[in-house]
Amino acid sequence: MKLLWGGERDPATNRAIADFVVNHIEGCERGFAQFTTLGVMVEGQIIAGVVYHNYAPEAGVIELSAASTSKRWLTRPVLKAMFGYPFDEIGCQMTVLRVSEENRGMADIARRFGFTSHRIPRLRGRGEAEIIFTLTDDDWRAHPVNRH
Repeated sequence: MKLLWGGERDPATNRAIADFVVNHIEGCERGFAQFTTLGVMVEGQIIAGVVYHNYAPEAGVIELSAASTSKRWLTRPVLKAMFGYPFDEIGCQMTVLRVSEENRGMADIARRFGFTSHRIPRLRGRGEAEIIFTLTDDDWRAHPVNRH
């Protein structure tokens, strides 16, 4: 597994990873504005991507959107890179995920990694709630993945 960073230094890679995520999240067709990406590659193919967007530096908050074609992508090194960017590199105090209430798999993953959930009715339209997951830097640093 190889980690690949997009961002301003590599706009083509940034776009390719964001497009991967957009193509694998239902309802994400509009894409993202002002974003940085992290990709996970195996044998030259992107198998997972994380898009960091809606960054609010004054609040120290950034949103993450992620997608994968493999259940094996969330390794310890990927997790450390994925959360190292917002918490260590740019100094965020909280990350946010928005997940359809129908996406039980992603909701379970978020809870396993220490995210707190907030269900908002109709946030995805009249008939569908969205779960806003938040993870603080303190909760992330206390997570077992960070124990040596």
